[in-house]
Amino acid sequence: MLAMKQELTQILCKKSFKFSEEPIFKLVSGEMSRFYINCKPTVLSPRGMYLAGHLIFDEIEDTAPDAVGGLTFGADPISVATAFVSEIKGKPFKAFSIRKEQKSHGIIKWVEGDLNAEDRVVILEDVVTTGGSTIKAIERARSEGLNVIKVVALVDRQEGGVEHIRKYVPDVSSIITRENLMDALSDIK
Repeated sequence: MLAMKQELTQILCKKSFKFSEEPIFKLVSGEMSRFYINCKPTVLSPRGMYLAGHLIFDEIEDTAPDAVGGLTFGADPISVATAFVSEIKGKPFKAFSIRKEQKSHGIIKWVEGDLNAEDRVVILEDVVTTGGSTIKAIERARSEGLNVIKVVALVDRQEGGVEHIRKYVPDVSSIITRENLMDALSDIK
């Protein structure tokens, strides 16, 4: 798994991560940052999807969830990749997606997927900064009766978000950290 993590870190550095000595990147919060991380180019590539799915499956396999998912769109490709790997590994679980806006027609709900109340779920996130969007996903999953047992971030920006999320779900982990990306970036140069 270490080789997979190193390879995914390299792909993230090439496709998804930028660093500047000055804070030039505007975050969702409105804050300016020296770090830009957009995992979508990585997790929507075949190799990135493969690696993310395997690494997250290995991280959550022992929790035996019923499903994995998170806030659309960031978590969607990661959730689908992880569920796909779970079937290949013979320990299948489902994927789901949490809406940003509540559906206003048909059956009004936050969560889309083949789920039942009380299902044990893992919330996935592509990048954690403050933890705000992850906490929103946790609250929406719980409002639909789901039992959130763990949170996994593909990348932790190491800006306090993981600690904030732990106030809502104690079991939080990340696959790759900003430090890992900075180390890999210096190796590339």
